[in-house]
Amino acid sequence: MSTAKDMDAFIEENIKRGPAGCGVRLTQNGEVLYERYAGYADLEKKKPITEKSVFRQYSLTKVIVCTTLMMLYERGKFLLQDPIYEYFPEWKNTMVAETNEDGSVKIRPAKRPIQVRDCLSMSMGIGYGGTDYTHRRMFEVRKELENSMGWNYSLRDDIRAMAQVPVCFDPGEHWLYGFGHELVAGLIAEVSGMPVSKFMEENIFKPLGMKNTAYRFKGDMRKNLVTPYIRHEDGTMEPTSGMFDNRLEPEAIYEGGGAGIISTVHDYSVFGTMLANGGKFKGENIIGAKTIDLMRQNALSDVQLKDFQNSYLDGYGYGLGFRTLIDPARVSSTSVGEFGWTGFMGTYISIDPKEKVCLTYMHNMVPNDEEYIHHRVRNIAYGMIDKVE
Repeated sequence: MSTAKDMDAFIEENIKRGPAGCGVRLTQNGEVLYERYAGYADLEKKKPITEKSVFRQYSLTKVIVCTTLMMLYERGKFLLQDPIYEYFPEWKNTMVAETNEDGSVKIRPAKRPIQVRDCLSMSMGIGYGGTDYTHRRMFEVRKELENSMGWNYSLRDDIRAMAQVPVCFDPGEHWLYGFGHELVAGLIAEVSGMPVSKFMEENIFKPLGMKNTAYRFKGDMRKNLVTPYIRHEDGTMEPTSGMFDNRLEPEAIYEGGGAGIISTVHDYSVFGTMLANGGKFKGENIIGAKTIDLMRQNALSDVQLKDFQNSYLDGYGYGLGFRTLIDPARVSSTSVGEFGWTGFMGTYISIDPKEKVCLTYMHNMVPNDEEYIHHRVRNIAYGMIDKVE
């Protein structure tokens, strides 16, 4: 059985090779088993990482966004099989860009409309980039949007513009990481009747006491934001700027589903701990346990699993917004249905409702070194827990 000393030793070795600093928090049954902050939030200023250090979450935004939408699902605001055009009319006549063997492209109507479930499970057909027709057109549309509106356009503007882009496969046929969760965030605003950030604040952040989690700077969050670093091959660390940092400014209006939230290890751990404990926090229900169970069921077909799995995600499927463990014998000491995700600069969460465990780890560095760091932190952490009978 591993101990806190094993985690301490790994963290110390970890920050010697980069990242500059990191934070870890492990809970079980709502109790903190381990919490540690090490290294620097800013190497040049020798500013230490602390409980108040704020990290760019990037794709870890997705877990909060998808949970938020499913809170509205259990309030009867939509069904998973609903076509998204019922909420975004411009998406009614979705087209598919089909590439022929000679390289030519045929644009044809999709076999069926994109449904809400396709957006949650990343099977709606627009990714984050590529050289195919769909993604060339995506970049053109985004450029046109920036040229006409500047950088400070809204999520709704983005969704409206992207409806012009033919998807690269029929909805539900493949898995492709990308635009689906922007549509998820847009749906939150549409069915709740309020901005994404306001609904989250009233229904998640405030009830959980997450005072240092937001889409934009508030309170002391600006001064506590960690400096992101590039780790070069020779091990040297170079400060860099964070992608989308302009969206953290008070005047920014984009509230995305795929990225955008900033948070602390402590705050995000409180959120994950709530999910690990069946949606309960201090005796209050934030989201239903059965809804959490629905979200962490594998939603992918065998074909989609081939699109999804890689060495980092070996043994996992994908549910309604995040990875979910389907074969623990492959890589992990966690339970079937353990779920979570990873952020571009190294944020990570693992939530295991069977053992009522939540593991949260954060740094901000590129490359994020996710496979080396996250899996080791996970294995040490799960070696520290008591099995729930």
